[in-house]
Amino acid sequence: MEVAPNANPPVCRIMDFGKYKYEKSKKEKEGRKRQHVITVKEIRMRPKTEDHDLETKLRQARKFLEQKNKVKFTVIFRGRELIYQDMGRQILEKVVDHLSDIAQPEGNIKMEGRRMILVMGSKN
Repeated sequence: MEVAPNANPPVCRIMDFGKYKYEKSKKEKEGRKRQHVITVKEIRMRPKTEDHDLETKLRQARKFLEQKNKVKFTVIFRGRELIYQDMGRQILEKVVDHLSDIAQPEGNIKMEGRRMILVMGSKN
């Protein structure tokens, strides 16, 4: 195996390739063991979601954020509800206020078709 190919003359070492592959796989396995996969959990609401239902959804979101997952809040507008975009924005602003102690929004509130979306990630 070449150790220093840019040296003059190049430096090489004789080694057991099977042992090298084994040690390399062990290091990769150890690295995967320590990493945490971040998933995005989605919580859907409507513009006329009441306060108690919102509190229930916020409790669930808090659990997700404590597990270091991201939470995507979606307000879905159906039919003529598209007129009430201000109500959807108010709901998402309430979400930001209630979860500001453990999470922060990643970007602004944005409309995508008939959905208003906000993504929150845990504070580090």
